[in-house]
Amino acid sequence: MTTARYSKTMIVLHWVMAVLILAAWLTSEGGRHVRENPPVLHFWLGFSVLVLVIPRIISRLLGGAPEMEAPRRPLLDLAARAGHWVLYAFMILLPLTGWYAAGRLGVPVTFFGLPLPALAAPVQGAPGWIAEVHETGGTVLLWLAGFHAVLALWHQFVLRDGTLTRMSLVR
Repeated sequence: MTTARYSKTMIVLHWVMAVLILAAWLTSEGGRHVRENPPVLHFWLGFSVLVLVIPRIISRLLGGAPEMEAPRRPLLDLAARAGHWVLYAFMILLPLTGWYAAGRLGVPVTFFGLPLPALAAPVQGAPGWIAEVHETGGTVLLWLAGFHAVLALWHQFVLRDGTLTRMSLVR
């Protein structure tokens, strides 16, 4: 069984961001009515993910994530590493594409009352393919996060390697 744990910073960021991502997905809205009635809470949640992913990656790179055991299954270990970095990529790219789409729609975005600059000029018609990537990417991220959770449960209860214990604040 693996005993090394994630740092408290990594654990808190993991669970806070999981809740933020789910809440952002649940508050998402699409279509042209976004121009008239912007989903401000969705913007705030998505931008929070973008802001928090930075310290999360820094913490991971500075040793906040425990080392993997000696590779017993090299392909699975590689898949685990790649899977985590794919999730990080989504946590960066989804908020950026949403911010860009908001600019294309002419919708101002604020974060804690601070107006953020538009990443794109407004257009009259559809906001473009990046907005579609954002919408589809949100659903893909939710599926990936669900798969991530299923794998964590499999590790904990089938392999009995303590995976969930490593990501728990409770000792």
